[in-house]
Amino acid sequence: MKNSNPARSAARLGAVQALYQHEMQGDALPRLLHEFHNHRLGQEIEGADYLDADTDFFDDLVTGTAARLPELDALITGALAQGWSMDRLDRPMRALLRAATYELVARADVAAATVINEYVEVSHAFHPDKEAKFVNGLLDTVARQVRPA
Repeated sequence: MKNSNPARSAARLGAVQALYQHEMQGDALPRLLHEFHNHRLGQEIEGADYLDADTDFFDDLVTGTAARLPELDALITGALAQGWSMDRLDRPMRALLRAATYELVARADVAAATVINEYVEVSHAFHPDKEAKFVNGLLDTVARQVRPA
């Protein structure tokens, strides 16, 4: 997939990483944002170059997601197969789905199809290809609920 906005794509990947770190370590959001702004986004880490990210978009994804976790988790849980819960998902998947769901709920300026496609791409950084189908299906379900045609 050709990215129409690489800075936003980089912000999405960074946001998933930051939300994962926030869940794992409980870092305060201001400290976490500062770390990502100064040491991750647009940097070279372990031989990998990270693209410059749209930092305003990154900040909105991270802080907005963190502020609305109960609402986002309820939407995700409602889209999971019967018998599944958030606890059955690994932490990177939870971070990814939360950021994507936040974007679907709060960022009407971004088309739902763009959100879904972008997070399917982000899923490849953390999971095998089969997980991309799961991400696509779940986000499609959430999008239909929060953005009815």
